[in-house]
Amino acid sequence: MVEMGNNIVSLARVSETDLATPVLKTLEAVNFKINPKVDNVLIKPNLCYYWDHLTGYTTDPRLVGCIIDVLRENYGLTGANIKIVEADATAMRTSHAFRMLKYDKLAEEKDVTLFNLAEDKLGTHKVRVAGKEMSFDVPESLLHADLFINVPKMKIASTTILTCAMKNIFGCIGAPRKIVYHPILNEAIVGINKILKPDVTVVDGIIALSNVPVRMNLIVTGLDTFSVDWAVSRIMGYGPFWIRYLKIAGKEGLGNPKSVQFEGENWRELRKAFPRVNPFRLKWQNKMQLKLLRLYSTIVGDVIPPFLES
Repeated sequence: MVEMGNNIVSLARVSETDLATPVLKTLEAVNFKINPKVDNVLIKPNLCYYWDHLTGYTTDPRLVGCIIDVLRENYGLTGANIKIVEADATAMRTSHAFRMLKYDKLAEEKDVTLFNLAEDKLGTHKVRVAGKEMSFDVPESLLHADLFINVPKMKIASTTILTCAMKNIFGCIGAPRKIVYHPILNEAIVGINKILKPDVTVVDGIIALSNVPVRMNLIVTGLDTFSVDWAVSRIMGYGPFWIRYLKIAGKEGLGNPKSVQFEGENWRELRKAFPRVNPFRLKWQNKMQLKLLRLYSTIVGDVIPPFLES
């Protein structure tokens, strides 16, 4: 396991020809340390749908590959059992995503395993958030990993404004129909983050997503998911407490904005490069998307595109 230390969030620019140097630099900056005898490593990218990383929606497989190389070459994990993991969602099947987003090729190239968390042994875990109890089907492998690495995408979302480190952990829930949590989505994000705590987060901001894809050539690294999301919200141009789940997380003791320390690139300069989207426009877009999703589901009886099930 990682030796936890501080709430430093490290920001670094990357280039098309060099991902490894900034990845290693940010890991060192946040004091990421592990026991070289670690055996069981799980890496969770954001593969929420079938659009590739150039759209800004999903994690760039090159970044995941680079993290694997850095673990082996710089942290002594040459013999570790490394798995890239994702879980089925309401409108996504992990087997399709691995294939369509070229993670199958990455797994073959790096000699690692792909694993669907929805097929794992699931345990029911209950937590209280804002005075209310909620339960989650949690993949047991995530609770017993020697090293759990979170690799989310930096992007906006119509439902939560920001989707990044903490929301990617929400994607770990083993039950595919996560849509059942949407009426209490912000509370559910906080709830699952009370249970699952990755050892380190490396955010893919190479191509981020505002109202359009934005090439930021950025990675954001931290040991604490709350601190990472707080930092990313600042880069995106939102006061952190515009993000409701961050406000709830703060009240629930998952993080403290006053303890967050920036290292590396100037976040205020990065903020100038990210087109801010009005939160009220996001809410309107969400309502329209939900109407279209319900209409599609009514017509075809499922939210999975039929050609992907063939």
